[in-house]
Amino acid sequence: MTGVRAIAHPSLALIKYWGKIPGGINLPATPSLALTLGGLATTTTVTLADEDRFVLDGIEREDAKVAEFLDRIRRLSGFSGHVHIDSHNDFPTAAGLASSASGFAALAGALWALIRQEEPDPVQLSEWARLGSGSACRSVYGGWTTWDQGATEAQTLATADHWPEVRVILFVVSSAAKPLGSREAMNRTRDTSPYYPAWIEDAPRLYAEAKTHLLQKNWQGLGEAMRLSYLRMFASMFAARPPVVYWLPTSVALLHLAQELREQGLGVYETMDAGPQVKFFCRQSEVETVVQSVHERLGPLPYLVSSAGEGLRVQAWSG
Repeated sequence: MTGVRAIAHPSLALIKYWGKIPGGINLPATPSLALTLGGLATTTTVTLADEDRFVLDGIEREDAKVAEFLDRIRRLSGFSGHVHIDSHNDFPTAAGLASSASGFAALAGALWALIRQEEPDPVQLSEWARLGSGSACRSVYGGWTTWDQGATEAQTLATADHWPEVRVILFVVSSAAKPLGSREAMNRTRDTSPYYPAWIEDAPRLYAEAKTHLLQKNWQGLGEAMRLSYLRMFASMFAARPPVVYWLPTSVALLHLAQELREQGLGVYETMDAGPQVKFFCRQSEVETVVQSVHERLGPLPYLVSSAGEGLRVQAWSG
């Protein structure tokens, strides 16, 4: 085997992971509940080479996080070689759409197959992926995933077919790279926000509540829990010094529109991550109405529609 291709999908946290435990490598200070998003993918090919090279979306890059991840995998696995990495996202990169989650999950899967020449063990692979990006440990799995506070790996809570009517509409407010990376933003929030301790204390309660609502398919219950999670996360970020503010005017307009749509009887609940993008959680039957409402209010805003996606896939070849 000389080459491996891996495909992974982003992980959208409905109950947010925001904050790392000091002294570990991407160990979560809060538990999270997430959905793996079908229809968006990172495809990564890894081949043996004389030196490490990383190409993302057709451009060769120097990436400290990738270099650090490769060094960690070498120490963990005993692998002493070098690799050429060619990765492509079919959605905007580093813009708050969880490209790091799918990217490091795909890279971890490809490296596992290249180094060990066997199908990845999902639990151990989840641990590998976490070493590159915390949320990547969830992208290893399909469907609905959980990642407990302080855990080294994620787990599957429900399969992709658990709730077939669920759709996520991702409105791309800006395709530009965000001005502050999630890791730095998390650390700033932890170190300077007076609201961060309250966020950490409250998160497990919302997490437990949301898991119950998901398993019972309680639409309103899950929607309200996920809204509180992102708003409380951002409350801690806004209070950092200096404040961490990703929202743009269009982001705020979308939040208000979601509220209006709920008042009209639609089951729309919004969420946001570290970036300006807004995600609407709704039923399949509501997608057309929601998109039409957004376009009437805000113009032809780019969007992507996703349902529950599958887990990591690995393909190997000789050459």
